[in-house]
Amino acid sequence: MIDREPLNRSTEQLIADGRARQDALSQVDTILGTVTGTAHDRNGTVEVTVDGRGRLLRLWLAPEAARYGEHLGRVIVRVAAVAMDDATQSGYNKVALLLGDNLTYALEQLSGRAAPARRQDEGGLTAEQFQARRDERLRRDEGEPAAGTGYDPDNELASFDPSSLRSDR
Repeated sequence: MIDREPLNRSTEQLIADGRARQDALSQVDTILGTVTGTAHDRNGTVEVTVDGRGRLLRLWLAPEAARYGEHLGRVIVRVAAVAMDDATQSGYNKVALLLGDNLTYALEQLSGRAAPARRQDEGGLTAEQFQARRDERLRRDEGEPAAGTGYDPDNELASFDPSSLRSDR
């Protein structure tokens, strides 16, 4: 559902906003034409690049790809689908910068192709799941113990390590 904005703007502002959105919408096709997505199989033997409309731009096969035998076609199609998801997500990300989240979500619904990051049935994440994974990754990257291992962000002195101080003397 698209959030509605209260009408506490002048008619001129509403007309200007409408024209700005119309101009932005006219750029969507150009954006989708410039977006690409690339994917490869686990072994690095098949690589596919497609544009935002799904047109095949590049197909690379390593000599080892022949070992897939009669299944090579299926591998290429699966890799192309992942590349298309990459291009679709990249396109929606760029369109969202131009149109905003609400209008981009409306475009997703109209197109019938949800952003890959939103697809719950295919491993998509909710915003909460993304944030939780991000927080966990940042804790690991910063060297903090993971959640549940005794780290208390409210008591920083308990986890202070004096050997981390720099000595200039």
